Amino acid sequence: MPAASVILPCHNAAATIDETLESLARQTLADFEVIAVNDGSTDATGERLTAWAARDSRFRVFSQPRGGVVAAANAALERTRAPFIARMDSDDRAHPQRLEKQVACLRAHPDVAVVGSWVRAFHEDGVREGYRIYIEWLNSLVTDADIRREIFVESPLANPSTMLRREWFERMGGYHDYGWPEDYDLWLRMYLAGAKFAKIPEVLLEWRDHPERITRTDKRYSVENFLRAKAHYLARGPLRGRDAVIVWGAGMMGRRLGKQLQRNEVPLVAFVDVDPRKIGRTRRGKPIIAPDDLPAWWARYTHPALLAAVGARGARGIIRAHLNRLGLAEGQDWWAAA
Repeated sequence: MPAASVILPCHNAAATIDETLESLARQTLADFEVIAVNDGSTDATGERLTAWAARDSRFRVFSQPRGGVVAAANAALERTRAPFIARMDSDDRAHPQRLEKQVACLRAHPDVAVVGSWVRAFHEDGVREGYRIYIEWLNSLVTDADIRREIFVESPLANPSTMLRREWFERMGGYHDYGWPEDYDLWLRMYLAGAKFAKIPEVLLEWRDHPERITRTDKRYSVENFLRAKAHYLARGPLRGRDAVIVWGAGMMGRRLGKQLQRNEVPLVAFVDVDPRKIGRTRRGKPIIAPDDLPAWWARYTHPALLAAVGARGARGIIRAHLNRLGLAEGQDWWAAA
């Protein structure tokens, strides 16, 4: 039995798959397998995978009609044999010690369910600003506490950088397709199930940025679908049993999150905003109040919660400082959600 299995869904990846497989072939951990699923490719992806499998028995290739990344990843997962399962995309590059270090981490920390790593973005024509900002944030989250604190902001783990214990994959039933990002969905389900997260503070994955990335072309990765996922799991986790929920942020992000919360029957009662032009008006049929009004509103309810949904850079720190002064505990009374 190999020490680690790598699941690798592939669709029309002929231009990049050799780089990806070469990076896996150079791993310092020799005892691993790659389960590559050719997901209905119409280019030379199948031929490239077959050629690699012919010269390296650690590479196993399966083909299926086009079913999408979730179906392909789950098909690969079903064929794995190792206790530790790594995810890889067909256009990225793994550091030579990636698998060795992640296996060592999981063996040394039996309470950890999934381990990721720092990532570095690359693109032949330069990395987009938004992608660079996201990766700076992503790499700032290292500990379990970091990841759990900000899990409702964005996906806190780069999916192709992760390695999970098989029992956690089985417990979660693999990836699910609910019309929003399947990796973020998995992290949120694991969060609610009490999983412990970890991240190796070293760049073990080079993450390619390009216009055809699935996160840019698949509507499941739209802002609206991220918000759908957040609201779904907030309602079933931190907001379950609350008698009132207040959203800090009456701008676009707060308004859109509020819509999804109401669809999940969350008891939304008010919005908070610092803009005097908004205070006294309504959003989603609820009043917009000033930060100074928050203590009086909080006291009205038995078990309230607050979500900080302001996307502007630096806003989260200002909101955190204000809520700390009010004695509200992050992760208990309030959560960042933008």
